[in-house]
Amino acid sequence: MTLIKSISGIRGTIGGNIGDNLTPIDAVKFAAAYGTFIINKNKEKDNIKIIIGRDARISGKMINSLVANTLIGLGINVVDLGLSTTPTVEVAVPIEKADGGIILTASHNPKQWNALKLLNEKGEFIDGEDGAEVLKLAESDELQFAEVDDLGVYKKKKNYIKKHIKEVLKLDLVDKKAIKKAKFKVVVDGVNSTGGIAVPMLLKELGVKCVELYCEPNGEFPHNPEPLKEHLTDISKLVVKKKADFGIVVDPDVDRLALISEDGSMFGEEYTLVACADYVLGKLGGGNTVSNLSSSRALRDITEKHGGSYTASAVGEVNVVKKMKETDTVIGGEGNGGIIYPASHYGRDSLVGIALFLSHLANKKISCKELRDSYPSYFMSKNKIQLTPKINVDDILSKMAKKYKNEEVNTIDGVKIDFENEWVHLRKSNTEPIIRIYTESVSEESADELAKRFIKEIEEIIA
Repeated sequence: MTLIKSISGIRGTIGGNIGDNLTPIDAVKFAAAYGTFIINKNKEKDNIKIIIGRDARISGKMINSLVANTLIGLGINVVDLGLSTTPTVEVAVPIEKADGGIILTASHNPKQWNALKLLNEKGEFIDGEDGAEVLKLAESDELQFAEVDDLGVYKKKKNYIKKHIKEVLKLDLVDKKAIKKAKFKVVVDGVNSTGGIAVPMLLKELGVKCVELYCEPNGEFPHNPEPLKEHLTDISKLVVKKKADFGIVVDPDVDRLALISEDGSMFGEEYTLVACADYVLGKLGGGNTVSNLSSSRALRDITEKHGGSYTASAVGEVNVVKKMKETDTVIGGEGNGGIIYPASHYGRDSLVGIALFLSHLANKKISCKELRDSYPSYFMSKNKIQLTPKINVDDILSKMAKKYKNEEVNTIDGVKIDFENEWVHLRKSNTEPIIRIYTESVSEESADELAKRFIKEIEEIIA
């Protein structure tokens, strides 16, 4: 059980001790710090507005109430979207001309977790400098609440997911006619969160037949909510049983998208971005792309095939977005199934990803498996080592970088070691007390073997 404070927000487990977990006191303190930060940024403004929205996890109503009322206590007007998705809140902030936003979700973490994710006035995650200021305020006594006549106003807005979907359908490269003509049948695993509302709604608008699996937004996750192969056996079986064209899996806040081919095999979380980029670059006649250091080489290969330039960023959405803006990128994201399409907005968005993927498949007129087989074949292994307070992660990473100094080593975010046909990326997670160990190679076996080798080497250092 733990509480993780980072520049992008606060994340922790429900219950337990103040300061060690995401207790009501911690939620109020952090919401007050963020609200104060927004007030300080808008000193000339009388009516400050913040958008909030949440996923369907069990603690959502409680955290939502605490956060909303804390902001109201600061004199801030709150627009509550209720059950929502991360990209929906991101889209809503500029549409509503708000000064910021808070998404109440712990993303892919299990049900005992929740979090406050913080947005700026553009609906993008706050940067490192702003995040550091919020953390500083949270630890200070500089939080001043409003007097009774100056309390904020609370307003609930329903149907924002519908508005978000309308924005997706307006995108030039979403080929609605081709999708409807293809008459796709798709199985959707909404992990009993808000993806169970949003994804079927989008598919219906596009004329896609939807078979729902775990689409009841009650927060009772039927499997580990991180959309990895080992957690997705139920949908893999159902795709085959229902003779569907493919399967769609999203995480609880709908910013990560994984796909299942018609034979029940994983399309590959890494290849969601590759396929969408292939479609966008093909339609635009090229362009630049960005993904993070832990993402597949396949995006680089596809980008170069279309005559564009690929750049790698540090891990974390805010880092990817910053690099995308610097390099005038047409599409980018993260290899965990996070699609960032600037023509829509600078945030990972599964609904945009689904619409682009459906357009691609409809235009190609081939099966999902045939599309996957057309891409460069890389295989990733994603592993982790649990941390204890006694483990010095920086020391471990420094020793690994030194050991492999004769290889191509990148240390902008942890340690990435590039070998001729494979790579390994070692880094401390921003969201969990773990060291992430990502490897990629030309076969599943060699990627797993590379991961086992590095896990053993790290365990020897720890011992």
